[in-house]
Order: sequence, then C-alpha cells, then structure tokens
Amino acid sequence: MNLIVKSGAVVYFLYSLLSGVACASGGIALGATRVIYPAEAQQTSLAMTNSNKQDRYLINAWIENEQGKKEKTFAVTPPLFVSEPNSENTLRIIYAGPPLPADRESLFYMNVKAIPSVNKASLEGKNVLQLAILSRIKLFVRPARLEMPPEEALSHLRFARTGNYLKVSNASPYYITLVNIQLGGQKLDNLMIAPKNHAMQAIPAGASGSLSWQSVNDYGAITPARSVSL
Repeated sequence: MNLIVKSGAVVYFLYSLLSGVACASGGIALGATRVIYPAEAQQTSLAMTNSNKQDRYLINAWIENEQGKKEKTFAVTPPLFVSEPNSENTLRIIYAGPPLPADRESLFYMNVKAIPSVNKASLEGKNVLQLAILSRIKLFVRPARLEMPPEEALSHLRFARTGNYLKVSNASPYYITLVNIQLGGQKLDNLMIAPKNHAMQAIPAGASGSLSWQSVNDYGAITPARSVSL
C-alpha cells in the first residue's frame, strides 16, 4: 500500500494495544489491564496518567459491546478532555441500561484513545506522521452473590480433545482467559471462555501429551501454571 503525505499534512495512525496498558513515548498509561464493575454499584472508575513532562494529549473514552459497537447503555465521564503534562486523571464509568444477567458476568470493552498535541507552527511545510494510541481493555460487569468466588473459577474448567480441536468448558459464572497454553510442548493461541459456556481451539498437527496453561486474574497478573492430561 502506498502512503502519500502532502506537505504540511498530519496523518494519524491508529495503533491498538489489546493488552490494555498503552504508553506513548512515556505518555498516557491506564491504571489497570481490565475493569471489574460491580453490578450493584452506581459507577466505577479507571485511573489514567500522563507521565510526559511536556506533551498534552486529547483523550477520548467510550465503551463497546462484544460486537465492537459503541454501547449506549454506558457513559464515560469525561468522554473528551485534555490530559496535561505530568498529570493524573480519573475516568468514571456509569452503567444506565436494563438489568444484566444476575447469574454470570457480562463482557464489554473500555476504549481510551490518546492523540498528542501538535504545534502547528512547527509543522509548517513539513511531512509528519503522528501516532494516536488506542488502548482497549476488557470490562466485566460482575453481579453480587455469584455461586462461587472468582478464585474458585479455574477449578471448574474441563478440558477435552475433540478431533483436531481442544474443547474447554467453563462451568463457572466468570469469564476466564487462558494464556501460555502448551500441548506436548507446542504453543497454542490464548483463549477466552465465556461463563457457563465452552470454547474451541485448533490443535497444531502432531501435538499430543500433557496440556499446560495459565490464566489472568482480576488484577491482570498471570496465575501459576496448571496441567492436565487429555
């Protein structure tokens, strides 16, 4: 693909960090890799810092559903603001929609886009490629009084081999993300399993033996490795 940049123009390139924590030249960073929203709470919050001592950033924040469409039942305040150099900000997240399922988590995505400020005078007559950073992290709405605490969810996973696929069943009410999955020493892609549901993962040709995996907890930390024989 050819990219033609005209003199004096500014081109914005959108870079998405699915891992959640975005940092632009030591600039904008989110305070978490996931948001847990207690369903009974009126609101929750997400911290954000601008560690750049010189640059300002225009921040735009919104919530999407699983299909990647903007979710109108959520409000993020402020939705659009300027983050000053070396500052901290708090994004407040408010759910104002109908009741969500009470027996399991619901999944949404928090999006925060940071566009660095520009000095128009310094760009006169120059070709500039400017980067806008988009951080996209998971937002889980968690009902109160679920049938088990989140620490027990991993014990309710079941693994089975179905032909050339790995089937992972999740009987818990929580979303579970598996990482560092290996079957017989061969690495598999990361996998997220919805509550009271199952997910399938293709198995590399010739892979067999013991399956090992880790998970991501509420704080974004990787849990100790577990293994199971298929």
